[in-house]
Amino acid sequence: MPGPRLSRSRLVAASAVVAATAVVAVTTTAGAFGPNEQAQRAVKGGKAKNVILLIGDGMGDSEITLARDYTVGAAGRLNMDKFPLTGAYTTYAVHADGTPDYVTDSAASGTGWATGVKTVNGRISKTPGSNKAVPTILELAQKGGYATGSVTTAELTDATPAVLAAHAADRSCQGPADMAKCPTDTIAKGGPGSIAEQSVDHKVDVLLGGGKQRFDQKVTDGRYKGLTVTEQARKLGYQVVTDDRSLKAVKGDKPVLGLFAPGNVPTEWTGKAAAVGGTDPQRCVTSNPNRPAGTPNLADQTTKAIQLLEAKQKRKHSQKGFFLQVEGASIDKQDHAADPCGQIGETAAFDRAVKVARAYAAKHPDTLVVTTADHGHSSQIVPLEAQPPGLSSTLITDEGQQLKVNYSTNPPGQSQEHTGTQVRIAAQGPQAYRVLGVTDQTELFTTLREALRLR
Repeated sequence: MPGPRLSRSRLVAASAVVAATAVVAVTTTAGAFGPNEQAQRAVKGGKAKNVILLIGDGMGDSEITLARDYTVGAAGRLNMDKFPLTGAYTTYAVHADGTPDYVTDSAASGTGWATGVKTVNGRISKTPGSNKAVPTILELAQKGGYATGSVTTAELTDATPAVLAAHAADRSCQGPADMAKCPTDTIAKGGPGSIAEQSVDHKVDVLLGGGKQRFDQKVTDGRYKGLTVTEQARKLGYQVVTDDRSLKAVKGDKPVLGLFAPGNVPTEWTGKAAAVGGTDPQRCVTSNPNRPAGTPNLADQTTKAIQLLEAKQKRKHSQKGFFLQVEGASIDKQDHAADPCGQIGETAAFDRAVKVARAYAAKHPDTLVVTTADHGHSSQIVPLEAQPPGLSSTLITDEGQQLKVNYSTNPPGQSQEHTGTQVRIAAQGPQAYRVLGVTDQTELFTTLREALRLR
């Protein structure tokens, strides 16, 4: 039976990669292929046993370039720069009538890749006009026998993790006490409940992130009425961990809920926020005094999540692998706050998680690894002599050079805004060729579904 047909643009792009990489294949270490052979293998397509999807929230090209310039130098390369196949995808949302909304939020963009359906800003895995739930890639993976996981530096009920394991009329409906904008989603009205309740009801095998305050809220109706969502999770068999030590010790015999902060996980780096007229040249502080000791970093959470998901499938003697989404959430949040050091530190932390995923795929080449962003953001690298009308900061990079970053999508004192630009998507492994060229976020859903052969 013939395989799926490629569009002319993708066929030309794929053929070009094959031609460019057919000359030589390099094996770097045992089981780890060089970029040329990675590209050749990726273009062939095939079925994936595992998928690791890494989302840098708000991580547009400017954010990547800023982190690269500061940490490894203008001529250096981050881990996320080393994928064999790279393209771009469009990020727009839609209005209720289906017409384009050119600047997306994280809920609509996440719904795009989680379900293959575009929706209105603020909505979680529901249709734009009729507000009907749409099956997500995580739900399909569960039905297909795959282990599933979600890791984030935001609250586990924030938009990007929520799109995988919840359906809500509005992203604000995170806990049982937060349901004002989702009246028909409440359990009392026959709905599925808050995002926190749905996430544990889905019995996702591994949930790691912040948001303890949402899970400490009490369920108001239904079977678990009067219990906190954390207590509901325990009733459903979850092991609950709250710090690095307990995360390292936990076994994979039951699902795991990791709650490492009341809200968002504190950033790794700190420094002076951008200011009107700029800041004096500064070096970032790479240890945040407001980050509690024992808070696991994103790379360690990713490593543990992979171990737990693998362990579950081995116990079941399953031939299926796992689906894991990993989010570096506070790239976006520090961009909103015009905090370049916080933003760079979170991008660097995300890049270390990318390294973990690529190292795993080097030993398990039947793993599709994709890294991308949900939308662009506001930071811009500008000339030192520029005089931005809004907020700016001058940094001294690891190369010893000065770099000026500007935030001017809103007046000083207001949160900086997303932008409607296309963003990078890069991949390796089975079906990775699908990221080539310019695609749309909804096509990532198809890539993931095809890679795992899900119906």
